[in-house]
Amino acid sequence: MMLFVFEGKKTEPSIFRTLEKLYFPQDIEKTVCCFGCNIYELYRLMNDSDFTEDIVSVIKNRLPATQSSPLKNFTDVADFSEVFLFFDYDFQNKNLPPDEINRQLEEMLRFFDDETENGKLYVNYPMVESIKCTDKLPDSNFINYRATRSECHNFKLFVTEKYPFYKSMDFMVIPCEKKTGLLKDISEEKYDFIKNNWKLLCSQHISKANYICTGNYTIPKKKDFVNQKKIFSSQLEKYVKPQDSVAILNSFPLFLYEYF
Repeated sequence: MMLFVFEGKKTEPSIFRTLEKLYFPQDIEKTVCCFGCNIYELYRLMNDSDFTEDIVSVIKNRLPATQSSPLKNFTDVADFSEVFLFFDYDFQNKNLPPDEINRQLEEMLRFFDDETENGKLYVNYPMVESIKCTDKLPDSNFINYRATRSECHNFKLFVTEKYPFYKSMDFMVIPCEKKTGLLKDISEEKYDFIKNNWKLLCSQHISKANYICTGNYTIPKKKDFVNQKKIFSSQLEKYVKPQDSVAILNSFPLFLYEYF
């Protein structure tokens, strides 16, 4: 059984349902849980117990124990074979100074560094909407895309105004039925269109992760070249500290690259 923990309740699950359809075998059991708050709130809850509580226990203590709770039948992290967390960097956070934001995220990346133990954390820079930061695919300029701290304060509007080619997420997301949440039936042509776009998105983001870490805008020769710790430290060294900006990068392509 795999557990996926998402920060948001809408965008991340919508993306994941499409990736599940495109890439995951049907016989793999998965549980999806939405935390509903940022990584720094999760850090606060983890830190309250000196990181002795596991992620499943922490979330169960925070979320209402309703019949619909995705974790109601699970006790702790040991109930899952693999655990993955997807959260935003959000370095524009007004409640914490920049150095504290970076310190907390670094600690979280150290703790959540193995999907078969505590869980593995994937970070969006600056947030999940980074997946929409592209001109017509393939986008040769993607290597240069970054956002300043001030631009991140209203990043969703920033994305809409600066990257208007794809006016919605239809180019990469299979729509869902509102009542059931199930994916709608789409034509084979549309399915192939979305899958090819994900292939191109993955190539862009994986190559850029390698560029951030090594200076080479290519698919890395080894997956470890672009692990989450290296990406974070390279973002700090090359963008965050000297430029007060962040290189735009999404975690879903990195997850697909490492997992498949």
